[in-house]
Amino acid sequence: MLENQKVNIKIKLAALWASVTFCYLYGDYFELYTPGKIDSLITGDNVLDSPTKLLIASIILVIPSVMVALSVILKPKLNRILNIIFGLLFTLMMLLIGVNSLTEWYSFYVFLAFAESIITILIVYYAWKWPREA
Repeated sequence: MLENQKVNIKIKLAALWASVTFCYLYGDYFELYTPGKIDSLITGDNVLDSPTKLLIASIILVIPSVMVALSVILKPKLNRILNIIFGLLFTLMMLLIGVNSLTEWYSFYVFLAFAESIITILIVYYAWKWPREA
């Protein structure tokens, strides 16, 4: 029998945030292969067409990346609260993005949005069920 070590809740949360961050990156990378995407980047005719929008997108996407580290280093109470809040926020965002991406060329985006939502729901679940001290 192989031993199954108990994984600390902080490590579980950090691993989930890392996983969802990779999915976000893959989705944005794969989007470069959709028709017209490169042309829109060259012409500037795209969703992120201003310095303010780029800053807002950067602020939004830094959260999952930083949550990898914060899930390991923060004290349990604040850690739990931030994981629940950001987990719910990113679940809702990805569900909206998935629903609004229902086109043939963006079926990969819908799939990733669904997978990302499952991961962020798991983040909320694990944070909600955070083990209590004995």
